[in-house]
Amino acid sequence: MTSFASPRPATLADLLPRSRTLDVVLVVGFALLTAGAAQVVIPLGFTPVPITGQTFAVLLAGGVLGANRGALSQLLYWGLGALGLPFYAEASGGWEAATGATAGYLVGFILAAWVVGRLAEHGQDRTIATAIPAFLAGTAVIYTFGAGWLAMALEVPLTAPAGEPSAIAFGVAPFLVGDLIKAVLAGLALPLGWKLLRHRN
Repeated sequence: MTSFASPRPATLADLLPRSRTLDVVLVVGFALLTAGAAQVVIPLGFTPVPITGQTFAVLLAGGVLGANRGALSQLLYWGLGALGLPFYAEASGGWEAATGATAGYLVGFILAAWVVGRLAEHGQDRTIATAIPAFLAGTAVIYTFGAGWLAMALEVPLTAPAGEPSAIAFGVAPFLVGDLIKAVLAGLALPLGWKLLRHRN
């Protein structure tokens, strides 16, 4: 017997009527959200990597859209910034900014959105206990690519003793507390979103 039941929604975006037009709107919307979050900036004088709101938008993109659409939104964000739109931190843009010292973080955004999205598609965004670890995994991906590229760009070691220059000191350590807060906030928001939308539907 053929079943005509709607497929089980994989992500929050799948609770909406699925269409190619809506997919485009969501991908573009999250690219613009990331661009807007990038303008929330706290510069740090000792490193080219500022504190921004970008990572929160990246985590939400993956969690809400899923792996492919989430990664595509971040690829679009990177591409539009590379073309010269003022989408990066402090309204910067252009090829030099897209491939400069912080390029590893931009690549990490794409991969982190995919990882978080894949975890969300497997239901890890439904409860706080599983959502927060999923978002922390995405944050770890961003750190991995960001610090790795930063080490090459600045010609410093990846790690070094306390007080000495390293990619971890410049590109990871100053952001741990803030990114933990972002992961927790995203981990609270996604399960709440599921509850609200399910109740509404």
